[in-house]
Amino acid sequence: MVKEIKTEEFEELLESKKKFVCDFFATWCGPCRMLAPVMEKVSVKHPDIAFVKVDVDQNMELAVKYGIMSIPLVMAFDGGADVNKTLGYMTEDEVEDFLAESGF
Repeated sequence: MVKEIKTEEFEELLESKKKFVCDFFATWCGPCRMLAPVMEKVSVKHPDIAFVKVDVDQNMELAVKYGIMSIPLVMAFDGGADVNKTLGYMTEDEVEDFLAESGF
C-alpha cells in the first residue's frame, strides 16, 4: 500500500535508514495519476519495502531539496540516502526493474 506523507514523515523515514520508494507527484499531473495504481499494485508485491508518495505542491521544501523540476519522479532510498531515481510514467515491469536496479 502506498501512503501519502508530508515532509515531517519523509524526514523520519530517512532517519530510520530503512529502504523506501517515494513517488513525487501532483494532483493535476496526468502521468502521476496513471502511475499511482501501478505503484499501488507493485507495493502489494513488496510488503518489505515502504512505498510512499509526496505531493510536491504541498511539500515544496522537499521538491527544492531534491531539485525536482518534473514529475512523476520516483526515488529509491536506502540507509538514509537516495540510491536511484527515474522520471515519468512506468509500467509494472518497469517499476520492478527499477526496484531491482536499486538493490531492492
